[in-house]
Amino acid sequence: MIQNHLSSRPEAAAIGTATASAQGPRVLVRNLVVVLGDQLDQGASALDGFDPSQDLLWMAEVAQESEHVWSAKQRTAVFLSAMRHFAADLRANGWPLHYVALDAHDNSGTLAGELSKAIATHRPQTLVMTAPGDWRALQDLRSAALAATVPLDVRDDLHFFSTVRDFAAHAKGRKQLRLEYWYRELRQKTGILMDGKTPAGGQWNFDADNRASFGAKGPGAVPPPTRFAPDATTQEVLALVNTRFANHPGSVAEFGWPVTRAQALLALNAFVQERLPFFGEHQDAMWEGDVWLYHSHLACALNLKLLGAREVVAAAESAYRAGAAPLPAVEGFIRQILGWREYVRGIYWTQMPQYLERNALGAAADLPALYWTGDTDMACLRDAIGQTLRHGYAHHIQRLMVTGLYALLFGVKPQQVHQWYLAVYVDAVEWVELPNTLGMSQFADGGVMASKPYAASGKYIQRMSNHCKGCRYDPALSVGEAACPFTTLYWDFLLRHETVLAANPRMGMQVKNLARLSSEQRSAIAAQATHHREATSAVANPFGPSTP
Repeated sequence: MIQNHLSSRPEAAAIGTATASAQGPRVLVRNLVVVLGDQLDQGASALDGFDPSQDLLWMAEVAQESEHVWSAKQRTAVFLSAMRHFAADLRANGWPLHYVALDAHDNSGTLAGELSKAIATHRPQTLVMTAPGDWRALQDLRSAALAATVPLDVRDDLHFFSTVRDFAAHAKGRKQLRLEYWYRELRQKTGILMDGKTPAGGQWNFDADNRASFGAKGPGAVPPPTRFAPDATTQEVLALVNTRFANHPGSVAEFGWPVTRAQALLALNAFVQERLPFFGEHQDAMWEGDVWLYHSHLACALNLKLLGAREVVAAAESAYRAGAAPLPAVEGFIRQILGWREYVRGIYWTQMPQYLERNALGAAADLPALYWTGDTDMACLRDAIGQTLRHGYAHHIQRLMVTGLYALLFGVKPQQVHQWYLAVYVDAVEWVELPNTLGMSQFADGGVMASKPYAASGKYIQRMSNHCKGCRYDPALSVGEAACPFTTLYWDFLLRHETVLAANPRMGMQVKNLARLSSEQRSAIAAQATHHREATSAVANPFGPSTP
């Protein structure tokens, strides 16, 4: 768990030049303030009390952040462009900044290496940082501080509605950590979507109203996505990414993400006005070739801290209060931020580092190569992975019930699934990505996070999309040449884990359906599933070093 280590503040010391030595002049700094690529907020806690006359900001672009997982080009480009724009804003506002570019000739390639060099150069009395979103990064930076014998002041991330300590207190003594109870607690504490002590509309969530498909006519005239043409800074980044990370997956040809606060605010306003009123009912629906639909596309800006969670929630609630958006849509959207983001962050920091190694179902297969190429005859997977590699984006049902579902049913090692999600999505920071993948999607934590595995056959995808219309597979069939691999693997999943799943009260009906299968049908399903796995090319990571 993150602890809030508030070191005693040393007496102010003016920045000056030390006596020259063989290594050249040394600049003495009171606080060297670390700003990471997902902390692009001038109101961050690390900047509280910042004095430009004696403190210094530090930012570094390092290859490690694109190579510890084989980060897709879109993801790397978003971080680098947003960091460079943020640095330009800091300089324009007179903030002193030590910035290390990725292509600097002496760049060590690691956060710890670059921070160690900055400590040696500036000799700070204290290192200050906002709590990071990645356990690995926190340990690396702590190690650098320890090696240099410089105190490290890690401050709470004020971007969130709650602290990790709040979640730990909520979790203490509970046998189950469920979103709904944490979400209700935060609603009551904040007053968001509350009418006095009563939830707006008389109920806590409207999830049952937010599961409709589009039907045969499709989504209709969806407002165009809010995209931004790359400016000169972003174009430089795109060229650098294409050169430096040429063999990484994906493409930046259609790059259009917000990389400044001004752009992020435009995207927020456009969503609230144009999509939020229609978001709720169809938030789980999919449609072939339609990437954006009614979703907000704000997770990236939120996770980079270009937007504050409070201002996003406030904008959505204001739309409801003004009668501009229906309550089910607004509540469903706010639950993702006030509820889900706070919940998964609490899970991550109270369960790490052991959480990363969980594999409750004993999954042992390598990730199919199609995840890195989109080369498959399964229409739903081809569409979701194809758009992921083009845009670094897929909405939550595509992630949970297409790419995630297939990996779960296939039996992929959850650590490889995690590394893929962390690599390919522009909004992926480990605190939010890992619990969503390991816990929600793959049930690898054995129920710490989700009350049951999200297992379904191809019929779910048929119900929620039009993918099956153009696919050669029939979601009603589990065996035979036309059998849908999702359906085959679904029944095989139930068969392989029948004993474990039978003990889960939420899986009872699904497991009971196995009783309808004869021994011959069971054998045929198992054989077809084995054949499908053997015929599916699998590789942990075709772009770099093999993963665990």
